[in-house]
Amino acid sequence: MAARQPRFNQQVLIDTTPLPDSIPKVPELGASSAPLLSASFFIGARCRSYNDDYMLCKTEAHGKGELDCMREGRKVTRCAASVLEDIRTHCLDEFRSHWQCLENNNQQMWHCRRPEMKLNSCVFDKLVRFVRDIAIRSHTDEASSPQKLEKVIPGTPENETPVHLRKRQIYSQNA
Repeated sequence: MAARQPRFNQQVLIDTTPLPDSIPKVPELGASSAPLLSASFFIGARCRSYNDDYMLCKTEAHGKGELDCMREGRKVTRCAASVLEDIRTHCLDEFRSHWQCLENNNQQMWHCRRPEMKLNSCVFDKLVRFVRDIAIRSHTDEASSPQKLEKVIPGTPENETPVHLRKRQIYSQNA
């Protein structure tokens, strides 16, 4: 039995120190982990260059560059916000269905392959972008023309169907 009584602090602590003017102001995404996980492939594909710049800045700062890398971090946030906004605009029902499945299944992707397939097909059909990324394979040879996107998982054997395209998931409860 403990000798002292527990003390609980129920106050919300907010740091009111403003950021320097050299750091651009960006609103937070306001998304929980499930929508971010649902859109993670698309965020990673479109925002790869911003992510690389941010990680390079963090690496070069040796863990001491919080304010130095804030500008690059804000670019990543702005890019992710644009991806989420595009998905919400064009594929809201499929997006909501997929992230709610993730939320209800402990963030495990293998339970939610059917909603993921619907979300992927919607995004690949409706969100046409200029593709110059390693993680996305184009259907034409011209890199500067608008192209449909295709999800490519690194290390997938050429003669096998990728896991996100399989009609029946072996271990899923929702098969």
